[in-house]
Amino acid sequence: MKLQALIEHAESRRAGYDAWHESAAVPPPKAPSRMTLAEIRSWIAATPGQHHAIGRYQIVPDTLESLIRRTGLRAETLFDARVQDALANILILDAGYAEFAAGRITPGRFMDNLARIWAGFPLESGLSAYDGVAGNKATVTRAFFAGQMAEIFPQQWVQAELSRRQAGGS
Repeated sequence: MKLQALIEHAESRRAGYDAWHESAAVPPPKAPSRMTLAEIRSWIAATPGQHHAIGRYQIVPDTLESLIRRTGLRAETLFDARVQDALANILILDAGYAEFAAGRITPGRFMDNLARIWAGFPLESGLSAYDGVAGNKATVTRAFFAGQMAEIFPQQWVQAELSRRQAGGS
């Protein structure tokens, strides 16, 4: 839940589950958390050429379609908090959460994987993986991102630091 809150901080801030890309000329017809997947798809189809990132996790249309296929969610499924959180959890797993939790990938690699999913997070370079694409940029600094991740996952951070020192890092 803390990682979900961090993603929200980087992606949707105050609007949370009812966020939509602020540059969209035509907003969704109602709060995203009260829309069905079919309604979201209709809004996207009816408003070509604008940005359609939607919800707490700012899920873009291609990602939403992929998640719908993978989960088998039906068109009448409400895009409510429960569904948005479940879809975000799939993306977190896609970023390598299980490998990170088991110590098989470093915190930095997990952060970069998350940054390749959520444009608000910076890569190690400090820039969003999507910097300049559709107006995207990192909305938090790498230091803030790392600090928050260290608070959320203290055990993994300590283990990574010990491994780095044993390998001869400073």
